[in-house]
Amino acid sequence: MPATPPLPPEPAPSALPRKPLAVWLGGTIGWDDYLAMGERLAGEVADPAGRNPTLVVCELVPGITIGRAGSRADVRLSDDELRGHRLEVAFAGRGGGAVLHGPGQVTVALVAPLVELGFATHDVGGFVAAFEAGIARAIRAVRCGAATHPGVHGVFGRRGLLAATGIAIRRGVACHGAFVNVCPPLDLHQRIDTVPARLQAGVSSGPLPATMGSIEADVQRRVRLQDVRTAVVDALADAFAVPRIHVNAGLPYRIAPSTPSQPEVVTRAG
Repeated sequence: MPATPPLPPEPAPSALPRKPLAVWLGGTIGWDDYLAMGERLAGEVADPAGRNPTLVVCELVPGITIGRAGSRADVRLSDDELRGHRLEVAFAGRGGGAVLHGPGQVTVALVAPLVELGFATHDVGGFVAAFEAGIARAIRAVRCGAATHPGVHGVFGRRGLLAATGIAIRRGVACHGAFVNVCPPLDLHQRIDTVPARLQAGVSSGPLPATMGSIEADVQRRVRLQDVRTAVVDALADAFAVPRIHVNAGLPYRIAPSTPSQPEVVTRAG
């Protein structure tokens, strides 16, 4: 009986045909709608015949989310203070720690199969390194210093964390992304330990700031949100060598307007 010929080797991810990157420049979105959008996008981009890899750049309504590496103890605000500021706390299915959201912050959500971005399905470390390098490059494009540090996630400036990263990989599909502080008020940010000491165990360069700062606080001049959004799109397209981008206004799906209400202090989602 003749021997069965060996199967041809799988092509390297970088050798596979690459789809364009669909970019959506949206407005403000609530946390529940953001999660629903991400789940739907993840299902659609996972289909080889489905939606292209998608980058959504938007703003989240005021609130606090806590990733898998975070804790309620990292939010140094009492329940009464949270109610007074009308801030809901939600535990999120992403990496990273506790992050305050609101005006002046750019939310960056990249939803794509790793193989579509040039990585092997299980090369999470390579993807995260390229993503954070792209965010750092975008911050430098608006003439602000930015650095990453081995052993801890995020992009740091002179006075604090400029971009908190919180990524999830589900069945080879990247979800979520980063939160870039451009020009928010920093009083409440300074009471939230986004990178507490326990998450800095692998840092050899010494203690890093635990709280978030902002690009404007570092450069001491006004920085336009639209300039940062444009820089993020360009830098991530370069970081992943996408063949081309298609830019769209708005969000990938229609989001029904929500009615403001007094939030519960803590919920679990994502």
